Amino acid sequence: MAFALRSLFLLCGISALLTGVRSLAKIPQKDNNCPKGWTRLDCFCYIFQSEAREFADAESVCQIIHGNLVSIHSNLENAFVLELIRAGGEEAQSFIGFHDSIMNGDYIWTDGSEQDFLNFDEDASPDPEPNSNTGDCVVMDESDGLWETADCTVAQTYLCITDVLSH
Repeated sequence: MAFALRSLFLLCGISALLTGVRSLAKIPQKDNNCPKGWTRLDCFCYIFQSEAREFADAESVCQIIHGNLVSIHSNLENAFVLELIRAGGEEAQSFIGFHDSIMNGDYIWTDGSEQDFLNFDEDASPDPEPNSNTGDCVVMDESDGLWETADCTVAQTYLCITDVLSH
C-alpha cells in the first residue's frame, strides 16, 4: 500500500514536470480518491466552503482539513475553480490563496507554490497585476472568474485544495 501511494505521488510529480503545467487531465474525475464532498482534478482535490470567513480563518479551516486555500496555475484550473464557486450557488466573490499580507506588493500562494499564472481583472487595475490599494488578499469573481484584490478582514466564501494523497 505504501509503495502504491509513493508510486502514485511520483507519477503525479513526474507528469507535472514533463508537461510543465500543474493540471494534466482535461476532465474532472469522479472516482476521485478525495474525501467525501471534494472534487478531483488531476492530482488535487478541491472543495468550496460556503460559510464566509476572513482570509486567515479560511486558511486555518483549509489547514485543519489537510489543505490550503486554493492556488491556481492554469486557465483550466481557473475555469474549474469558477465552476465550483458557481455550483456552490454563491453570487459574489470567493477567496483564493493569493495574498501580499507578509510584504506589500509581493504576492504569494498560501501553499508556497510558484506564481506561474495570473488572472487579474484589467478593468480593476491599469495592468493585469494585483493592486494592494484595495486589499492584501485576492478573490475570484463568480461572474467572470477574474481576480481582484480585497480586504482580508471581510468575510468571503472560499475554496480549499489538497493533494490527492494528503487525506
